[in-house]
Amino acid sequence: MGQRGSALQQEARVLLLGLDSAGKSTLLYKLKYNESVVTVPTIGFNVEMLEARRKQGKVDLTVWDVGGQRNMRPHWRSFHQDTAGLVFVVDSSDRGRLDEARRELEKTLRSELLRGRPVVILANKQDVDGAVTATEITELFNLKNMCSSRDWFVQPCSAVTGTGLQEGFQRVAHLLKYPSEDNIMPYHSHSISNTVNYLRSKSVISTGNSPD
Repeated sequence: MGQRGSALQQEARVLLLGLDSAGKSTLLYKLKYNESVVTVPTIGFNVEMLEARRKQGKVDLTVWDVGGQRNMRPHWRSFHQDTAGLVFVVDSSDRGRLDEARRELEKTLRSELLRGRPVVILANKQDVDGAVTATEITELFNLKNMCSSRDWFVQPCSAVTGTGLQEGFQRVAHLLKYPSEDNIMPYHSHSISNTVNYLRSKSVISTGNSPD
């Protein structure tokens, strides 16, 4: 996995969500640059391009990393449109907030704009002693019922070591619809700027240098 290559490749928009302190931005930059980045809470969103492989060839993933604080969560729905897949990050070491994470994921998946879209849950912080396993998250979140109308997968990972991150995003690419379908489109150089302008008009401010 790497940065975007040929403009002839396909593009898919992926939404990266999760509670504050789940490690979304940390794992995104670990995956993109293979570096551990000291982060502060994202107030707004970050956008990064990743390249992934699928059976039909390569696909550019435009990853929208949105802040997870309570006052940001009402803005999540502003990012639902044209999303091809969802990645939801869970802090597996924080048992006290698992129910809160489950509620937010369930609320997000009710969106009509995300109906049928695949979801990959990244069970982050597996390097921490006592972290819940991917199997436990599957059961605690009742994912078989919650995601009965879509493809889904739970990937254990660690943003610190990088373990499982590439596999998680490769799974996203694998679950996406075929290029002939409407949510995967040819790469367009203005797609990010157009969306940023739209979100700014809706008072969602980008702070790309303050990762979560």
